[in-house]
Amino acid sequence: MQAKLALEDGTVYTGQAFGAPGEKLGEVVFNTSMAGYQEILTDPSYKGQIVTMTYPLIGNYGTTPDDEESARVQVEGFVVRELTRLPSNFRSSQDLDGYLRDSGVTGIEGIDTRALVRRIRVRGAMNGILSTLDLDDASLVAKAQAMPSMEGRDLVREVVPPRAFEWTKGFGAFADHALPARPPTKRVVAIDYGMKWNILRCLTQIGCQVTVVPGTATAEEVLRHDPDGVFLSNGPGDPAAVGYAIETVKGLIGKKPVFGICLGHQLLGLAFGAKTFKLKFGHRGANQPVLNKLTGRVEITTQNHGFAVDASTLPGDVVPTHINLNDKTLEGLRHTKLPVFSVQYHPEAAAGPHDSRYLFEEFGKLMV
Repeated sequence: MQAKLALEDGTVYTGQAFGAPGEKLGEVVFNTSMAGYQEILTDPSYKGQIVTMTYPLIGNYGTTPDDEESARVQVEGFVVRELTRLPSNFRSSQDLDGYLRDSGVTGIEGIDTRALVRRIRVRGAMNGILSTLDLDDASLVAKAQAMPSMEGRDLVREVVPPRAFEWTKGFGAFADHALPARPPTKRVVAIDYGMKWNILRCLTQIGCQVTVVPGTATAEEVLRHDPDGVFLSNGPGDPAAVGYAIETVKGLIGKKPVFGICLGHQLLGLAFGAKTFKLKFGHRGANQPVLNKLTGRVEITTQNHGFAVDASTLPGDVVPTHINLNDKTLEGLRHTKLPVFSVQYHPEAAAGPHDSRYLFEEFGKLMV
């Protein structure tokens, strides 16, 4: 079956469809990871986006329920150079084609992903449409051009859980060495703006009893659980558009130790009075170098974000702790007096390196 990917600048790519037939709009972005495609597909931070993989051969090791980062595939569409239809891995329970088909998500293969990624790098992330239904170039481009920008969009409401729940699962046998398990001694409320499950596994590993609440929860609702600490999760969309979450974070600062990741980092920056801005094409991959200014060490990190906190707008009692070595954007901050810190990248990885798992240990030490 033929499929087409059309961008708002008028560029159209023609390839072969896989997964489910259909038509979806989204912001077209790229990820530089060589592996971890199932974690990428199920990461709620990709809601509203069509993801392109830069590595040319995807699907090599199939899919498994163990590698899912949420209850469903979250991306709007998936773009690869070549799909492996005969995966080889003892853990695999289904090939990628069937996995996307069962999830109702469309993929396209056989296009020049190098040309697509170069276009995004030069012109910036842009809206697009992936379709197996409408194959008229002019019609597809018009639909992409009519789509609203990612700026100003609140996508958190589309991925938050419907109600609070308890999480008790830690790592499986394959990953226990990365963060040794401890008995639960602390209670943490994790605010879910579109959270990856491996964050919850990491919190459980360090000895936390975790209560997950929707990202729409108020500060009063969070504090009602009387936690030892509060975690702010990753999530999709424009952080400046999630005003209710910013107000909740403001109501938590100074009352409990707070640790934020990705969108949680951006919301924390906004709650402190800083500003955020949209990156040209974002940081998405498992190989991003970050300088830890407190130790002088370089960490290789997993990242997925299209917005960043403007370091020049931080108040005097909030200091930068981590800097991206590719473009010098802010990757971490910490309050000088209060037990509050955050990072823009993903220390839980899944998939990716384990250089930054120590941040969960630091959060545990802040909770007394």
